[in-house]
Amino acid sequence: MSTDRLARREQLRALLAERVAILDGAMGTMVQQHKLSEAEYRGDRFSDWPSELRGNHDLLSITQPDVIASVHRAFLVAGADILETNTFNSNAASLADYGMQDRVAEFNETGAAIARKVADEVAHETGLPRFVAGVLGPTSRTASLSPDVNDPGFRNVTFEELRA
Repeated sequence: MSTDRLARREQLRALLAERVAILDGAMGTMVQQHKLSEAEYRGDRFSDWPSELRGNHDLLSITQPDVIASVHRAFLVAGADILETNTFNSNAASLADYGMQDRVAEFNETGAAIARKVADEVAHETGLPRFVAGVLGPTSRTASLSPDVNDPGFRNVTFEELRA
């Protein structure tokens, strides 16, 4: 583990010994306030992607990194100590909805890099340590319920696929 990461870990432990740390808020709600178009979700890189991409907030770390950075910054300015990465749906099961399941690593790495950069900038500006927590939310699929009301036994994902 790098010296920086060890130092941040110790800073977090010290903060938690002193008080409750504040985690940021709802990324999706903040992103929706930007009212981004389909073209803005796509950016140049995914302009010819075969399916709709609007609503794939994790993709914005790649196509609109300034939007994601501004949301992170707003949470820190409002008093958050810890940023969650913009990676809530950066897993193969959820990204499959957009045909992007082969980009899981890129989504996670990019989302983490943006959060870390903003946390470091604000820490430098304020003199207060800021932290980043990697986030992996639930998937858009479930192994316990059928997505088809006419076929209650059907599952669109297996436990093994979710585990992987």
